[in-house]
Parts: sequence; structure tokens; C-alpha cells
Amino acid sequence: METALMLKPEFWSAGDVWIGQSDHTEDGSTLTDFASRELQVQNMCFFQTSGSEGRRKWVGLTKEALLLSAKAVNAHFGITNRDHWLLALHVHHVGGFGVLARAFVSGSPVTRLDGKWDAAVFARRCTEVGATLASLVPTQVFDLVAAKLSAPRSMRVVLVGGGAMSSELEHAALHLGWPVRRTYGMTETSSQVASQKTKDGEMEVLPIWDLSTDDAGVLTVRGDALAKGYAVQENGKWRWEPISVEAGLRTRDRVSLHHDGTQRFLRFVGRESGIVKILGELVALGPIQERIDSIRLKLLLHFGDAAVCDVSDVRKESRLVLVVSQMSEMDAVRLQKGLNETLRPFERVEVIRTLNSIPRGELGKVRWEELRALL
Repeated sequence: METALMLKPEFWSAGDVWIGQSDHTEDGSTLTDFASRELQVQNMCFFQTSGSEGRRKWVGLTKEALLLSAKAVNAHFGITNRDHWLLALHVHHVGGFGVLARAFVSGSPVTRLDGKWDAAVFARRCTEVGATLASLVPTQVFDLVAAKLSAPRSMRVVLVGGGAMSSELEHAALHLGWPVRRTYGMTETSSQVASQKTKDGEMEVLPIWDLSTDDAGVLTVRGDALAKGYAVQENGKWRWEPISVEAGLRTRDRVSLHHDGTQRFLRFVGRESGIVKILGELVALGPIQERIDSIRLKLLLHFGDAAVCDVSDVRKESRLVLVVSQMSEMDAVRLQKGLNETLRPFERVEVIRTLNSIPRGELGKVRWEELRALL
């Protein structure tokens, strides 16, 4: 579907179903068929999850939920029709689709960046169209910093989501003039749950959300912008898994929440699924992955790709492996040494593995199950 249509009232008011990255089962049944015939839903959009782990499933969001999220984000950042978005994310992911929803609500013009991602092209187009707003993932920010590309004066806010951005990467981007703001959210929440309003501030929870954590710090989300459920493709058939309005969504994310007067703030700690055990000690892979970006910036290792992955070990339960792609042996060893200087003794990486490419989704997230299988 054309981007222009998604910015028109008829798209948002139409009682139809929109599918991002549709697929079919073995018997040829499509998600559109399943949604219209079996679920009998209207005015809903489906987004395939990033696929970093687990089954193939699509998140079902109503258009009302997407617009409610868009209004909250616009209010948080003061977005109006005087702003101009440069769209550099795919619209079949909620991050890119959310840009269109915010632009529709505010009346902001949108310029779409076509073709394969290129940091230099993005920076040039920002200047050419006078872009004031953009939404990026950390890998895209890394590319801008690695190429030493300065932001145009017009740029007001760059929302960064889809993964954690290290403080070193954040500071390097700010130094180049990119007004990056950390965000936290997920497909199930129609985009953002919390956002950093100022460069030195914490991520403030948007007022549309009711958040709570359990004793382990695992987050549960409730609110009107929450997804209705999941369309799951399993054993050659479609199946619907509803999300309870009362119970909300128990995420797999560990966060800390605190209040300052009427304001609520969130700090992302890590994912439950990103916790492994080494010699009886719990190790979070997320923060280690963030350190890789920091060390690469420090050592000027701007080429190639790298990730740390856990593999099973008879003695230690698990051990960490540094996986690199399109990186010289010398640079990989430098990265390993720099990384080990930041790790606890039982975490240290002793093995480097080289692959043709590290499996990642379109938003830059490592596909851990695929990577483990390759190792």
C-alpha cells in the first residue's frame, strides 16, 4: 500500500484490515483470510514481530490504538504541522508505520527515504528537505557516527528505538549535532511506552500507559493502545491468542520504574530471554552487546559486524563467543581484547567465530536462534 494513502483520512477510517509482511499457511490460507473470515475483525493492522526468537506471529493493533499512540508521542515532543518527517524505516514495522500515524495526526509532511539504507544519503536528504524529525534504530545511528556525518540545523528530534543505544554512541551522535532521544516500546504497544524528552533526561512514561513490575522487575503493560492479540502461524494453520485487557501484557523486559511528582520514568534493564548462566552467575547479553558498539567507536572499528552469543558448555553451562562478519582478524582480536577488559572473569570471551553475515532483522536486532544454530 502506498505511503500517501496511509496519510489520508480514508485509510484510518476505513473498516478494512492492513497486513504488514503477509504470509500464507501450507493450505494457502492467508492472514487476510483468517482475520476477515474467522476473527471477523475490522479496522485492524497486523505487524509481524521482529523474529529475534520464537514462533512466527503477527501483532494485531486497531487503528484507534495506533492513533492514540501517535497523539501521545506528538504531545510529548510538541510535534505539529510545521515539522517534517524523513522516513527511514520500513512501514511494515510499527516503528515506520508509527511515523505515518504521527504525521497524519499532526498534519506533518513526510519524505520517504527509498532504497537500501545509506547514512550519507540520509544525511543529505535531511538537509535537502529541511527535515525536523526522524526515527532510527541504533545501527543506523552508529553508521552516522562512524561516517562522521553532522546533522543539519533543521533537525529537531531523532527518535531512537528498536534496541538499546549505548551512552557512548548517544554522546557521539549528540556531538555531531544529531538530537537523539532514547525511546522504549514494542510492537504490542503501538510504538512508544516511554521516551527521553531532553538530551540529559530520563525516559518519561507516556500518560496513556499503566505500568507495573513484579519482584524480578519484569514489566506488565496496560492501556488502550495495547494490541488485541496475536495471529500465530503454527503447524500449518492460523491461531488467535488474545491479550487480556484486565491482565495486560506481561513483557519479557526487566525495567525499573520511579516517580518524580506526577511524572513517571522508566529505565530498561534487560530482557528475560537475554539472561544466561555461566558458572552459576547470571549474565545479561544486552549490556554486553551495547559495549561492543562503544568499543568499536573507541577503537575506530567502523567496518564489519559483531555480536556476542552464548553457546552451551558442559563445564560452565554456557560460555560467550564473539562472532564477527566482514572484519579483519586483527580488528576482531582488538575488539575481543577491548571487550574482555570490561567483562567479569567468568564472562570473558576466549573464542572468535567468523561468519559470512550475522543474522539480523530489518531493525538491526540479532536473530539469536538463527545465530546459535549457525554456531
